Amino acid sequence: MSMLDTCRKQAKLLVRWHREGNYSVAGRIRTLQRHALLTDQQALAHPFTLAEAQEIIAREAGYLSWAELKGACPATRPEPHAAPPLHISAAVPVLFVTDVARSAAFYSETLGFAVDFLHGHPPFYGSVSRDGARLHLKWIYEPVFGPGRVEAEGLIMAFLTVENVKALYAEFTDAGLAFRQKLTKQPWGGSDFHIGDPDGNVIAFVG
Repeated sequence: MSMLDTCRKQAKLLVRWHREGNYSVAGRIRTLQRHALLTDQQALAHPFTLAEAQEIIAREAGYLSWAELKGACPATRPEPHAAPPLHISAAVPVLFVTDVARSAAFYSETLGFAVDFLHGHPPFYGSVSRDGARLHLKWIYEPVFGPGRVEAEGLIMAFLTVENVKALYAEFTDAGLAFRQKLTKQPWGGSDFHIGDPDGNVIAFVG
């Protein structure tokens, strides 16, 4: 499939997502100057044409317009390349939270993560990362687990592998964090400590 064919499919997919009310489209619609001030709800309620979707796809590909993108695409299809080997590269835990903005602030300001993105006004989905670890944050109306269930079952929502876990534990200790579990030597030979976020999600840092 040529680059132009791929871009055409992506534009049609944007139109379909808009028609289905997918909030992830709203932020991309706001990249068009004429729609920059629309809220998510307004962007989804506003008429959205295939031409506008094509303009967005072209801009995301580094072109000023759809016409410029079409002109840059080769007239003939490129020779097909051998498919890359199958490889699952990563898994991303999704934490359920009642306030995405508050949770993102906790992970960035308290635990030293970077905020990768926040979707929505107010945010209903987001991502934070530190080094090679990434966590997604999803808004929910009510807690998934009943009161005391996390503590009673010892539930852990994400394991983050750390090189030099003692140094990270010292960093968090100096910052005055409260630990769900202090740094503990485990029978399997490694050490870990646990921290709870504002929604009670327990994150285990393992070394």
